[in-house]
Amino acid sequence: MSNTHPCGSAPGWPHRAAEATMLLVLLVLLSLARSASGQAGCQAAEPAQNLSQPQYSGAANSNADADFLMPFVRSFLYTVQPHPFPEDLILKIIKNPEQVVSNQEEIKEILVYEVGFLVCIAIGILYIFLMPIIGLFMACCRCCGNCGGKMYQKQTSSIHCLRRTLYFSVFGFTIIIFAGNVCMFRNNEALKVTVDQSPLALKNTIGDIHLFLASVPKQVDDVVSESHRTVEKVTRNLDDIGRQVGGKIQQRFKGTLYPALQSVRLLHQESLNTSDRLDKLNSSLAQLQSSLDRVQANVSAVRDRINQTLSKPDCNGCHYLKEDMQTLTVDTTISAPSLHEFQSAVDEVIKADLQAKIREAEEYNRTIPQKVTNETKDLVQKSKQQLDDIKQQISKVSSELRLSDLNNVTGTLNQVQRDIDSVLPEVKRAEGIRWSVGVFLCCVVLLVVTCNILGLVLGPLGLSPLVDPTNRSSTSNCGGIFLMMGAGFSFLFSWLFMILVLLLFLLGGNMHTLICRPWNDGQLLKFLDTSGLELGLDLGLKSNISDIYRDCEKNQPLWTTLRLYDLVDLEELLNVSKYTALIREQFESTNITLSSFNLLSPEIKKQLANISAKATNFNSTAVTQQMNNILRINLNTTADKIDLLARNQSGSTAVKDELQSEALKLRQIQADIEVTVFPQVRNLNSSIRSLQSTTGKINGTAGEALSKVGAAQDFLNTNTTQIVKTESRSFLDCQVDYFAVYIDWAKTMVTQQLGRCRPVARAVDSVEVVLCVNMVESLNAFWFSLGWCLMFFIPSIIASIKLAKYYRRMKYSDFIDNHITMNHIPRAQFKIT
Repeated sequence: MSNTHPCGSAPGWPHRAAEATMLLVLLVLLSLARSASGQAGCQAAEPAQNLSQPQYSGAANSNADADFLMPFVRSFLYTVQPHPFPEDLILKIIKNPEQVVSNQEEIKEILVYEVGFLVCIAIGILYIFLMPIIGLFMACCRCCGNCGGKMYQKQTSSIHCLRRTLYFSVFGFTIIIFAGNVCMFRNNEALKVTVDQSPLALKNTIGDIHLFLASVPKQVDDVVSESHRTVEKVTRNLDDIGRQVGGKIQQRFKGTLYPALQSVRLLHQESLNTSDRLDKLNSSLAQLQSSLDRVQANVSAVRDRINQTLSKPDCNGCHYLKEDMQTLTVDTTISAPSLHEFQSAVDEVIKADLQAKIREAEEYNRTIPQKVTNETKDLVQKSKQQLDDIKQQISKVSSELRLSDLNNVTGTLNQVQRDIDSVLPEVKRAEGIRWSVGVFLCCVVLLVVTCNILGLVLGPLGLSPLVDPTNRSSTSNCGGIFLMMGAGFSFLFSWLFMILVLLLFLLGGNMHTLICRPWNDGQLLKFLDTSGLELGLDLGLKSNISDIYRDCEKNQPLWTTLRLYDLVDLEELLNVSKYTALIREQFESTNITLSSFNLLSPEIKKQLANISAKATNFNSTAVTQQMNNILRINLNTTADKIDLLARNQSGSTAVKDELQSEALKLRQIQADIEVTVFPQVRNLNSSIRSLQSTTGKINGTAGEALSKVGAAQDFLNTNTTQIVKTESRSFLDCQVDYFAVYIDWAKTMVTQQLGRCRPVARAVDSVEVVLCVNMVESLNAFWFSLGWCLMFFIPSIIASIKLAKYYRRMKYSDFIDNHITMNHIPRAQFKIT
């Protein structure tokens, strides 16, 4: 990682440490902000999904059969009609056709605009008149033996070169005509396919528009319905205000209240445990005291008897034990004044019933949601009324957007579909006739091509250059006849076909120049915008058709496409701030009050302080010292002295026996002490040590409980009102945020998603494809191909007639001088594969 400073210098360690410290502080603040957000409990309002867009069938496909020929056709039509779209002239004709017909200037203007078509028509008419006349004159001349009609062919040295030239000329013209004929077949079939598929394409297009028009109200309903869902969600939250607001208040109290209650609960449990230990300690003390009293009584009895024995006169040296007998006793008093005081303090705490106080505090905290519900009952009812007003306000979107006007468009589309369905049988029948006529035309042209091809094949096959023309073979003669037949069919049908070419040229050419070409470059839509024509689609909009089409091509929403922002004030329509302001005002004027609550009474606090003090003052040293004294009791020492004295008694046997008997009893008492008293002392010592550990704990627990209860009580007394206001405001902000998020979403959907109108542009494109790209261009390609063939009929006729004489059998021979050498004309070689 690079250590380069953003400003260009390497920072020092103190600077980086400062940056790290600032980053750490920011992270801490961010975590605290998230924590506060989590405590606020407002679940972020999530925007709804985008509006669903319907699936459309798409635009119509173009017919590619005539595509390769269309550049030539367009170039020819542009040469014929290079003038721009005549908007003013078209507008005059549409508005007042009768005046245009009667006005010479306007007729002249039309003729000037159509001058290219007029020139072509003049050429076509000239062709129509000249072809049959020339054919008639040529037939008459040939019948009279002129114009090649005389069956005589002069033999010259260049005859073979001329024949080859004519042969390849006819061959070239035939190939050109055949290419045009192939185009005729293709375009005739393409036009048939187009007419057959057009109803389905138009039906799909109308279906897409229907689907689009139906989707727009549905999308608006989705926007409005989302507002209803938002209102319902806020309504549910208002009905649940006790749990949502009260629950957050409980969470805020939990941080201080629960630790305090837990410390009181722990103190209560330790008080019970301490009481149990005190009871056990008192029981042990009583038992030990009883044992000590019994031992003391036994020791006292033995001591009295020993004193009596020692007082007898015959007791030798007994006066030495009288002092020991005075100290022969057992300390039977075990006193612990602080223990009784501590016991009293513990009993007072137990009598205070801390568990009941804990239950009261928990009950107070548990009932907070219900208290909030009771306090906000009127507020919730008023807020619901405002929510109903919000729902009604947003419901006006449908009426303000004037979606009912779309029904007029739908009705128009339905009528168009019915019209298409009604004329469809007639169109199919007419198309069948047209296709049959087209096939007939193609076949006639193909007949001419076939005659030429047969003539070109049979003529050379049967031709022998050295044979006299009058002796030519039947094959060669048949080839010549086929060439003449091709020329005859050309003369016979060409002028009739030219009439059809002119009619189709006028129809298809003008449709291309006046409709398709301006439609393709956008001039037609601009004309519709500026013409002022009534199209039956007046929706009171300020958008023009060309702008609508351009926006729909980009799949823009209706808000932008139709400039609905000029008609509908969406900000005002979706402005619910006045209702949310009323709800906010009602929240601010509503006071949610929670009754004050004392966790512990002053008397209980005094008792807790007392038990803490008594636990501190508890001193077990005196009791321990007393127990140590008991453990040091040893009566065997005194018994040994008595036994020694008894052995020294030589005079009186009775005194000796008495002394030995009492010494034995002392030893028995000592054994009883060791068996009974010492274990009780050790048990008591263990109980005291256990109690000492308990007193240490209860002292700390009592102090902690007092501290935490005091802090919790101060927190409740000083912060309850502010917490209630904060949580109420947070709840209100959360509900208002739902509407803010919805309003932003609704604006986005209406302005960016509602009614994406690419289907409209596709519908226009589909109509253009069906009408212009498929129908008009196929029609233009057909008459262009037919005209192409007819134009090349002229050179084909000339060359065919001239070439036929080289293959036909002549009636008259030409005399050839011996010095003239006839060139051999090679036969055409055909390789049949």
